Amino acid sequence: MKTILNHRSIRKYKNDPIPETILEKILEAASRASTTGNMQVYSIIVTTRPDLKEKLWECHFKQNMVKEAPVVLTFCADFNRFNQWCELRQATPGYDNFLSFTTGAIDALLASQNAALEAEEQGLGICYLGTTTYMAHKIIEVLEIPKGVVPVTTIVLGYPDESPELTDRLPLKAIVRREVYHNFDEKEINELYHEKENSPFYLDFVKQNGVDNLAQVFTDKRYTKKDNVAFSKLYLDVLNKQGFMNNE
Repeated sequence: MKTILNHRSIRKYKNDPIPETILEKILEAASRASTTGNMQVYSIIVTTRPDLKEKLWECHFKQNMVKEAPVVLTFCADFNRFNQWCELRQATPGYDNFLSFTTGAIDALLASQNAALEAEEQGLGICYLGTTTYMAHKIIEVLEIPKGVVPVTTIVLGYPDESPELTDRLPLKAIVRREVYHNFDEKEINELYHEKENSPFYLDFVKQNGVDNLAQVFTDKRYTKKDNVAFSKLYLDVLNKQGFMNNE
């Protein structure tokens, strides 16, 4: 069994198609993920058509792996199906609120990770696309997504055409808090980020971006406040239009 400790994001793929039997195993694994109340309030949109992948490529900031990978999986928070079932059974759904969206988003993300693990077990490579939430309004148009459904994340998958090094990770003591949340002091922060900040890769990364340190790459170049606010407004508008912002 392939260990999850060897996971790496794959951004270059071979042209080889994924056999339907393997794709079915991946989707079945996704369906076995943990879910709130066993409601499974998520959907997975499987995209293989070149014309649709071309449009999704545009949505995902023209990342070529979207076109190169044979399969694109879009995971959505989905109360559309569940609401219809409730109404057909004379049960009144009350899932037009932000909490319900969060429930569906958690379900979708859990399913996506199961799919990723099974894909790697089958010898495939995967890459998550964070651009899904940035461009959800466009993805909704491309994939003809109805009200009550919101894209949360996307995975491209296929047979790897590269073997990148493992990406660095912070030490466990940076992410694990025992019993209760113990806040960090300045000394701990410096220790936790010392190795990352002083690796040749990130030192060069800082130089390329023309800033003083790695933190400034994130705040000033990659994930700026201006962009975060702009994309937040877009996503909140999506949630409103898709029926998840009832605050009454």
